[in-house]
Amino acid sequence: MQMGYREILWLLLVFPPALLAFFWWSGRTRQALMVQFIQARLLSGLISGVSPARQKIRTAGFILAVACLIVALARPQWGFIWEEARHRGLDIVVAIDTSKSMLATDIAPNRLARAKLAALDLMQQAKADRLGLVAFAGNAFLQCPMTLDETAFRQSVEALDVNTIPQGGTAVADAIQTAVSAFKEGDSHKVLVLFTDGEDHDSGVLEAAQKAAGEGLTIFTVGIGTAEGELLPDTVRDEQGNRVKSHLNEELLRDIARATPKGFYLPLRGAKTIDTLYQQGLAPLPKTESEEKLVRRYQERYQWPLGLAVLLLAAEMLFPERSRESRTKTVAAASPATAGLRAAALFLVLAAFPRLLFGSPASALREYKAGSYDQALKEYQDLIKRNADDPRLRFNAGAAAYQEKQFPEAAKQFNEALNSPDIQLQERAYYNLGNSHYYLGDHEMDPKKKQENWEHSLKDFESSLKLNPQDPDAKYNYQYVKKKLEELKQQQQQQQQNQKDKSDQQNQDQQNQQNQSKQDKDKQKDQDQQNKDQDQQKQSQDNQQAQQKQDQQQQQQQQQKEDQQQQQAAQQKEKEQQQQQAQQSAGQSKEQPGETNAQSAAYDTAQMTPQQAEQLLDAQKGNDQMLPLKPPEKPVDPSRPIKDW
Repeated sequence: MQMGYREILWLLLVFPPALLAFFWWSGRTRQALMVQFIQARLLSGLISGVSPARQKIRTAGFILAVACLIVALARPQWGFIWEEARHRGLDIVVAIDTSKSMLATDIAPNRLARAKLAALDLMQQAKADRLGLVAFAGNAFLQCPMTLDETAFRQSVEALDVNTIPQGGTAVADAIQTAVSAFKEGDSHKVLVLFTDGEDHDSGVLEAAQKAAGEGLTIFTVGIGTAEGELLPDTVRDEQGNRVKSHLNEELLRDIARATPKGFYLPLRGAKTIDTLYQQGLAPLPKTESEEKLVRRYQERYQWPLGLAVLLLAAEMLFPERSRESRTKTVAAASPATAGLRAAALFLVLAAFPRLLFGSPASALREYKAGSYDQALKEYQDLIKRNADDPRLRFNAGAAAYQEKQFPEAAKQFNEALNSPDIQLQERAYYNLGNSHYYLGDHEMDPKKKQENWEHSLKDFESSLKLNPQDPDAKYNYQYVKKKLEELKQQQQQQQQNQKDKSDQQNQDQQNQQNQSKQDKDKQKDQDQQNKDQDQQKQSQDNQQAQQKQDQQQQQQQQQKEDQQQQQAAQQKEKEQQQQQAQQSAGQSKEQPGETNAQSAAYDTAQMTPQQAEQLLDAQKGNDQMLPLKPPEKPVDPSRPIKDW
């Protein structure tokens, strides 16, 4: 349980005790006045029917009713429902300089305090925007990531001081880089608000700003301090021990802002600086739409203490101070007029009984506000059966069905509500009918049905805008559905193109397979023919080698035959020589010219003829071999050093 306005509960400590004291004082005062103006013997008869207990009960009831009214004003809430919400706003990173130069008091109370107050003022302006916080000095640090939680951002800002970043100095470039990293990669609009005095001790700030501009960052610089400057506290001294005087560097801050599109510089002077910054700089920027998320919405329960207070006040008015007489005397003393009133009251109760039994628009509305949408839908449907011509019942039934995500039923009821003569009700019915058709299409798996529902939704929002052209929600939903419909059509065209490309690719693959198969067959045929030719060539070579071998054998036999003939001739000549020697020994000359001629003939007979030499060379051709080629050199690896040893 929680309270919407918890501060009002402090009134419980004031009003009930004050009323109790007032009634106690008034009772005593009244008793004293009666004693003064009425004799004691008559007083008891005049107040004989007055009951002190009844007076106390009436007083207690009145005080309790006042207490219930105070509780109702505090808006008690318990129980909750989850609702889908889509956030639309800017994403802003606030960078605050926490260097010691921010302790200068040229603007009261000091620069850092004013920068923190300005950041909180910006938070009040940016109600629907997400904020992040970067603290920077010698380096930068993301103090608070992007958040919608104002409490978290406020606590992060209030925690800043000159000791937040231990490293001294002013590194504006680091702050810009840290701010860029704080955004998600898909964010389309990035904003940086830089609170600093501009005393940058590092180089490269303009390069960092230009690089950030290339990544889509817009920088707004807010100068803290004055150009005349101010001496820093005694604790801050330079290397020579002298006190440091800090100045506002407006020229650098202007250059940083100019480096990004739509960025500008503002000095922090006066009470309207942040208002000007947001209205002229931040508000015109296009809003970023975040993802849908579930939001916890608490149920208002103020009606219970309010109803109890009304009952207590009514009871206090109707509860008499005197004790009642007996029932028989009261009935006997009843006048005909009183009897008539009782009969009329009984008739009204009996007439209202069917209405109480079957429900009423008020009870259905209570069920709707309580979050019981299914029960509210049933009651509205029962009411429509009895009064089918009431467009308000149709509209409320459609709203209950929409909350129950029964979008077909919601579209049906909103379509019936268009018959209302009320232009405002027609505009709201068209708007809700557009939402129903959109979600009907969103849940469809068939692209054609999805497109048909979204086209209906677009027409409904267009009709709503015709009735109320200034409705921002209808304008936004119209543009959103139009964008989704265009994306769907593009997707369908892409799918059709992909299917066509896939079909063409399949046909091309089949054609390639056929060509490849034909090539394989031709290649196999060529291979078979080549193998056949190789077999014939090998057979021819074998036949040639066999013929050469046979020729060699014939030559060898012929050579052997010639050798034998030569041996026989040599033997015959030897015999003749022996005979000649015997004859010479018997008395012939000592010269032997015949022997020399025989040996010469033998030498001549042993030499090869040209035909024999040619046959021998032809026989050796089959045994010739090619010289081996030189092996290819390995490629040189350029990554390794070349060694020449």
